[in-house]
Amino acid sequence: MEDLLLGLKSLSVQNIIMFIIGGILIYLAIEKEYEPMLLLPIGFGAILANIPLSSAVGQDGFLTLLFKAGILTELFPILIFIAVGAMIDFKPLLKQPFMLFFGAAAQFGIFFTMSMAALLGFSLKESASIGIIGAADGPTSIYVATKFARHLLAPISVAAYSYMALVPIIQPPVIKLLTTPAERKIRMKPNFDVPISRTVEILFPITVTIIAGIIAPISVALVGSLMFGNLIRVSGVLDRLTKAAQNELANLVTLLLGITIGSTMSAEQFLNPKTLLIIAMGLVAFIFDTAGGVIFAKILNLFLKEKVNPMIGAAGISAFPMSARVIQKIAQKEDPSNFILMQAVGANVAGQIGSIIAGSLVLLLVK
Repeated sequence: MEDLLLGLKSLSVQNIIMFIIGGILIYLAIEKEYEPMLLLPIGFGAILANIPLSSAVGQDGFLTLLFKAGILTELFPILIFIAVGAMIDFKPLLKQPFMLFFGAAAQFGIFFTMSMAALLGFSLKESASIGIIGAADGPTSIYVATKFARHLLAPISVAAYSYMALVPIIQPPVIKLLTTPAERKIRMKPNFDVPISRTVEILFPITVTIIAGIIAPISVALVGSLMFGNLIRVSGVLDRLTKAAQNELANLVTLLLGITIGSTMSAEQFLNPKTLLIIAMGLVAFIFDTAGGVIFAKILNLFLKEKVNPMIGAAGISAFPMSARVIQKIAQKEDPSNFILMQAVGANVAGQIGSIIAGSLVLLLVK
């Protein structure tokens, strides 16, 4: 009888709190449909990890084995990038190369938050791992945290994916605070007629990989996997592999990644003031990413004859395609006949590249 009651006797208030946190993540996934493919597995993984004496974690636990095989080896983030690359259409960016600047400007939150974390007493590597939450890219956050601060992997990963899901809530207030109604109504000429040849589409991922790799060799794993996935897509001769990467690979790895990240949310590691501080700084990173892109666009408008809608700058974060949709939705609220989705998608795609390069620069510069 004592053996049957051992789990109940071992149950702590901290475990119950983690059950509630896991339940909240599952609620957001099901009821609010905020990134359900990620938040639901993360939430359930947190519950599995906090059941006293759980056989799912520990030396022989399947979640611990997945963590060692997929996270610590950085395999899951790399496979996710291959899948994402197979999904992305870079043509909106190739038609508007100018949008690359917004993909760079919207990474401001990374370095601002990194500096703030260092001032709050975190080590340089911990600060870099916290700042990279601002990449708005879960796999990049996991990749950097695995190399620099494995003990902070749980709060960093949860913050990155949670705020990605909350982009429709986080970005609009920041955009409206920094722009006027007149600025939000600015129309931009679409570049639908710019032809993009198949040769250019094929050369783009190869060229980006070579240039980024030569400048920052440590970026090859991230950039190379993303561009490899895209090369499969644009080659036109690997339809079955493209569909497999977009569907089976993406679904399977996302499922395993989510529940594995959730399993790191043990009460001992997660319920402490440092975790709350990291989650708060993750929000700061997203806010300043958005603000950095918008302010950069407003500064450009001081010198441009054909003005840019400043909201496009906010789409430069890596949360694809959610941020582009948010920008178009705000634009149509201000003027139902204003369509800037193509420009927003171009900036959003640029943000995918910008976030990876920013993460690679952090890995390169922080020793």
